[in-house]
Amino acid sequence: MRFPLRRSHLDRVLRGGLIAAAVAAGSIFLLVFLFLLKEAGPSFSNPGPKAMLTDADWYPTTGSFGMLPMLLATLATAFGGLLLAVPVGVGAAVFARYFAPRFLAPLLRRLMELLAGIPSVVFGLWGLLVLVPGISESLGGPGQSLLAATLVLALMIVPTIALTADAALRAVPSTVLLGATALGLSRGSVVRRVALPTAAAGIRSGILLALARGLGETMAVLMIAGNKVQAPYDLLQPVRTLSANLALELGYASEAHRSVLFFGGLLLTTTVLLSLMPRFLAREGTL
Repeated sequence: MRFPLRRSHLDRVLRGGLIAAAVAAGSIFLLVFLFLLKEAGPSFSNPGPKAMLTDADWYPTTGSFGMLPMLLATLATAFGGLLLAVPVGVGAAVFARYFAPRFLAPLLRRLMELLAGIPSVVFGLWGLLVLVPGISESLGGPGQSLLAATLVLALMIVPTIALTADAALRAVPSTVLLGATALGLSRGSVVRRVALPTAAAGIRSGILLALARGLGETMAVLMIAGNKVQAPYDLLQPVRTLSANLALELGYASEAHRSVLFFGGLLLTTTVLLSLMPRFLAREGTL
């Protein structure tokens, strides 16, 4: 929004400072990307992107750097968690906005905010001490598994979806809702046919942001996924994600092994692109 004010010296200083801040913010991503590209450079020639993305084995000591199982595990945990979290998060936002008693709605929102601020290691500890033994006793297997990682990840991203959905529903004009009510629609019909379609763009933005967090989550998944490099063919078997692999092996990796790990970091930078997608899509009018 532009203000038709006469420029003073202070205005010019403020404008210059804001431009510098915007350039600096955009440069951070570029610098990180260039750093990852530089460190991952040797892996493009040996073993090469094709081998890293198609081989099924990960044995760095023998020169086998297949990242496909970890890439599939990353996608499985993120999309599995999203599949569980979206109905819960959107449902919580709808309930808090349109159905909860007045004294309860603010408490629900504060609870979601508190849940969003809990460190991921705390979720990991809860999953390791409570969820993993429960899965092992009730369903069998080692407990540390794709299922455990998916459930904990879903719990972590529910607040993101709920808070963004609540903000999108709050932005729906009250005149639209009153007009729908005046036409004789019930509260449920107003929510289903008017409020949710009107707030769909903001809700989709929150889902994409939650997906970005799910793809990049490290500590909680590292603690409860089992960290075995294999394709995610069974919910009860352990898996290892790309972010967990970086955390586990970067400390002692060297030469070719190290460059391949940085190539994995390049793959994970797609989470940043996913977090920017809502802005770009909304500007183009597709959200």
